[in-house]
Formats: sequence, C-alpha cells, structure tokens
Amino acid sequence: MHYLKVVIKETLRYHTPIPLLVPREASKDVNIMGYDIAAGTMVMINAWAIGRDPAFWDEPEKFKPERFLNSSIDFKGLDFQLIPFGAGRRGCPGMAFAMATNELVLANLVQKFDWALPNEVKGEDLDMSERPGLTIRRKVPHFAVATQCHF
Repeated sequence: MHYLKVVIKETLRYHTPIPLLVPREASKDVNIMGYDIAAGTMVMINAWAIGRDPAFWDEPEKFKPERFLNSSIDFKGLDFQLIPFGAGRRGCPGMAFAMATNELVLANLVQKFDWALPNEVKGEDLDMSERPGLTIRRKVPHFAVATQCHF
C-alpha cells in the first residue's frame, strides 16, 4: 500500500488535475522573489508549472514514483512544491475524501485485475501530451484491457 501512495503522489505531481489554483488577492504590498506585488493584485498560482519545476524536482519531466519513497513531501498544502489540492485555508475541503477514494479504488483495481495495453501497443509508444483546459486531459485518450485475476 505504501508504494501505491507514492504512485498517487507522483501522478498528482506529474499530471496535476487542475493546472491553475483558485485566484488569490494580495492583502498587502509584498516582494516575492524580486517581484513587487501591490495590495489588491490578483495572483494566479500555476500548480502544473510548480510540479514540473527543476528547482524542486530532479528530472521533473520523468514519472518517477520512487522520488517520494524516502520523502516527507505531502500534498496536504504544507509542502508548496506539491499542491494539487491547493494550500492553506483555501485548500480543497474534499482532499481527504479524494485521497481515500483514490487509494481504495486503485488498490482494488490492482489487486483484482491484470492490466495490459490493447492491440500489442507498447507503453513507450503512448502519446502522453496534454491538452489545455480547466482540467488537464490527454490529447489522445488511453485505453487498457483488464483481465480478472482468479485466486
């Protein structure tokens, strides 16, 4: 179950469901990383770009769940390099439910089925490009064939 959790974390980092978080407004004049932001300025947080930032991630364009195996980084909004559910008081209130549901559903799918790509397609041939939008989706839908396991 521990490895499944790090796969989910890496999926949320690499393919964040919502690229831009809910806009925020600066409550006072601030300077962040050399940028002056005036009070009242609308600020957009790009969670997709943060998840791909080489300043935070080693080989950010690669899907590597192992990066989370010995890491305390979590998606709960305290580690700002992984914020698929937002952060702070305005973080998603459904985060715990979403994670529990994802873990339960994925654990059951992995336990009860063997998975394969259809028509002898190879994993390296899959088009992983994304299309822009309110939520991020694949340009080309992916399909998998499930075969029930018999114990």
